[in-house]
Amino acid sequence: MITAEKIAELTGHSNPIFTAELSQKPGILFTGGNDKGVVEWSLTEHAFIKVMFPVPSSVYAIHCPEGYPYLFAGLRTGDVVVFDFLQQKVIKLLKHHTKPVFDIKSAPGKKELLVASEDGSVTIWQLENLNLLHTINVSSDTVRCIALSEKRGQVAFGCRDNNIRVYDLEDYSFITTLKGHSMSVFSLSYSPNGDHLVSGARDAQVKIWDTRNYELLHNIPAHLFAVNHIVFHPTLPYFATASMDKSIKIWDANDFKLRKIISREKGLPAHVLSVNKLVWNGDQLISVSDDKRVMIWDIKFS
Repeated sequence: MITAEKIAELTGHSNPIFTAELSQKPGILFTGGNDKGVVEWSLTEHAFIKVMFPVPSSVYAIHCPEGYPYLFAGLRTGDVVVFDFLQQKVIKLLKHHTKPVFDIKSAPGKKELLVASEDGSVTIWQLENLNLLHTINVSSDTVRCIALSEKRGQVAFGCRDNNIRVYDLEDYSFITTLKGHSMSVFSLSYSPNGDHLVSGARDAQVKIWDTRNYELLHNIPAHLFAVNHIVFHPTLPYFATASMDKSIKIWDANDFKLRKIISREKGLPAHVLSVNKLVWNGDQLISVSDDKRVMIWDIKFS
């Protein structure tokens, strides 16, 4: 039995929120969207702290790599803003992509940053000096999302051409293409042990792939509309999905069965528009939406 209770709602964004990320510092959340800045919130006080820095266009991705004093924000312009927490200012723009940046992830073991763009490429940057190392031409169309498993030694890219392309994390050599979705792949997440890759797409399906032989294990008609984001609980065998259908669903990561729906239809004070991104903060699930709100849910597992 899983229960969900909304314990806070953070308002202040004047436009849709596309992305959210926990800070390296506990109790801090960053959000970005169609506003003119990246916003910092206190998760202990459930309050607005400040606008971190202004941006010239929409923010589609925020990433705070462990062990580095940086916040990276991927913009619709293709630039990646680098904010340094020690200097409390923007220190650099990573300029390479000329089309929107949709996802940013890091490989801590390699000290590398990966940036995915609408131009179909993924750039690899050195975290130590922020220099460009490589460009991987992944697709002739948009690369929408990145998932990596250092445990499995793989990185996967979800593309607008409906395919998932898997690469070796060590040397970025191509391994295979996973075909199955009938529309753009919007989200990817490796299970914490690296055994499964979970994908979600505009076709409203969630697919579970075996990362050893790349076999499709399960296809779940998970939502009514696009699956925007998938995120595994940090310590328990569950993952959550966010959808354009305004709902959040929590799934069992062992048998892949649905365990909880968070939506207005279920009588919960949930989002009224597309849910775009989810973040686990311990057993709290944070959601952001086109409805301009940040919601914090207390999830109890029993």
